Amino acid sequence: MTQTPRGVRSGPWRSGRSFVVAALAGALVGLVGGGFRWCLLHADALRASVLEVADGLGPAGRLLPVVLTAVGAAVACAIAQRVPHAAGSGIQHVEAVWRQEAEARVAWLLPAKFLGGLIAIGSGLVLGREGPIVHMGATIGSAAGRRGRLDTEDARMLHTALGGAGLAVAFTAPLGGLLFVCEEVTGTVRPRLVLLTLVGTVTAVAGSRIVVGDALVLPLAAVPAPPLWMLPVFLLSGVTAGALGAAYSTLVVGTLRVCDRLTRIPLVARAAVIGAGVGALMSFDPLLTGGGDQLSERLLAGGGLTVAALVLCLAVRCVAGPLSYAAATPGGLFAPLLALGALWGTLTHALAAPLLPAGSASAAAFAVVGMAAVFTGVVRAPLTGAVLVVEMTGAGALLLPLLIACFAATVTADRLGSEPIYDTLRRRMSERA
Repeated sequence: MTQTPRGVRSGPWRSGRSFVVAALAGALVGLVGGGFRWCLLHADALRASVLEVADGLGPAGRLLPVVLTAVGAAVACAIAQRVPHAAGSGIQHVEAVWRQEAEARVAWLLPAKFLGGLIAIGSGLVLGREGPIVHMGATIGSAAGRRGRLDTEDARMLHTALGGAGLAVAFTAPLGGLLFVCEEVTGTVRPRLVLLTLVGTVTAVAGSRIVVGDALVLPLAAVPAPPLWMLPVFLLSGVTAGALGAAYSTLVVGTLRVCDRLTRIPLVARAAVIGAGVGALMSFDPLLTGGGDQLSERLLAGGGLTVAALVLCLAVRCVAGPLSYAAATPGGLFAPLLALGALWGTLTHALAAPLLPAGSASAAAFAVVGMAAVFTGVVRAPLTGAVLVVEMTGAGALLLPLLIACFAATVTADRLGSEPIYDTLRRRMSERA
């Protein structure tokens, strides 16, 4: 039996230096991720100003958002093509590094993700900020592991842990970042990995608060806990959300495969065409495009959309999201999924309300549950989805409906034969390498 040498710690506390490196690198992730969010907020404001100017120009002004998004998509695609793994979410690359299927060292990845993601998302493509921030966080973790002269295993853990810290920064959700690492990226709970992630996440969120503050991402007025007899209703809501999630995953992968066959069209030209289409939608209604935070916030506040408007917005974003991802620019899937879930939950409430007693559950409660359930149907990480949405909205009273809906969404998507989206994207990345 091998004994640990005297003076050398074993177990999760074997090296204090790794935790110091994780803390320092986490603070840097917070500043970089917070800076990215700050820049996106100003990009959204600039885009809104451009749309106001376009409205004042009459019919000809509708071309302005078309040109803006087409150019933005083309430039972001051109940036991503110069750096391996810069296109797309990047989460699949983080998972591949954990599984030792890919290398973590990618030169220029951080600036390419920052600048390309800012241009792509800022120009209005239906993409999420979390993908670039997670990937940038993991890249910072990898660089910190090398400079801190950590051993190979700790360096790999730090790469993964700070990817989770990036997710925490993207949504101001520290527990969501930890669960993301354990449930989605690694599928395991290791004490040392948990501790490294906790340290990196705490300092990352603290660092981001210096830049973007500590307000909830999607503030929600106080929502009472629904009565227990409503739980079967939320279970059925989760079933439908799981089916929607499975369909959305199929659309994302199918759109990528169709675009792969268009070999005669240069990637940058393809991105410009997709951007032009998204820009045309933006000129019609800005809520149809972008990451979706403004749409989700409106729905959570009881935005008053009609059933027809909900169906139209849901259908358009179900198509615009996969198309935007196929533009091969930096950008994630999470934020658009949350907006899609808020739409689905609000629509479910509108259809079910005539059958339910008055005051049994609000549209906002169904929107919150829909966010987590659709996310789970696509990503297949129920705990991450439930906790992430609670941290974003502050809706702790809805935890039971969230958990039962996420359970139902997971089972439904599995029974429909839908593979978790990042498993599919990681395999696709390996095949194209």
